[in-house]
Amino acid sequence: MSNNLDNINKIKAICFDLDGVVTNGMIIPIGPEKDDLVRIVDAKDSFASRVAALKGFILGVFSGGNTRALFARCTHMGVEEENIYLGCRGKLAIFEGFCKKHNLDPSEVAYYGDDIPDTQVLKACGLGFAPADAVEEAKAAADYVLTRPGGHGCLREGIEMILKAQGKWQFDEDKYDQIY
Repeated sequence: MSNNLDNINKIKAICFDLDGVVTNGMIIPIGPEKDDLVRIVDAKDSFASRVAALKGFILGVFSGGNTRALFARCTHMGVEEENIYLGCRGKLAIFEGFCKKHNLDPSEVAYYGDDIPDTQVLKACGLGFAPADAVEEAKAAADYVLTRPGGHGCLREGIEMILKAQGKWQFDEDKYDQIY
């Protein structure tokens, strides 16, 4: 980990894992079915991802989790259905396919990951972010370790950094209700 943001102005797409990034990694079972789980998401992360989508960034989710609630959360966060990859294993191949589908060089993609399955993508992307509480392997693979832990605004922290660096963090509050 080098806390290197040299590539921040090239970023055109923002991709992230869910559990441990958008959530704190805790999963509470509330019933016998696969979808009977509770995950807690910071609304600030959701807002920032919607702002990024409104500013023209392509969003993607690569997660091992796979429930209807996660899918709904991703679409609420501004991620197009075609870019939601749930229940995935082998995230590097998914990342490469995502880049090819959108005609992106890997250097144009920021990725957030917190655990060992994310390390290959953190190394391959243009700007790898790890939450403050990520495992050591993810922190070592990332370009930048965020100050906030997973589920507590780390996605927002990195999105703000990208959008502010590119002069795109401005937001017209009066038009927000017309879009979401």
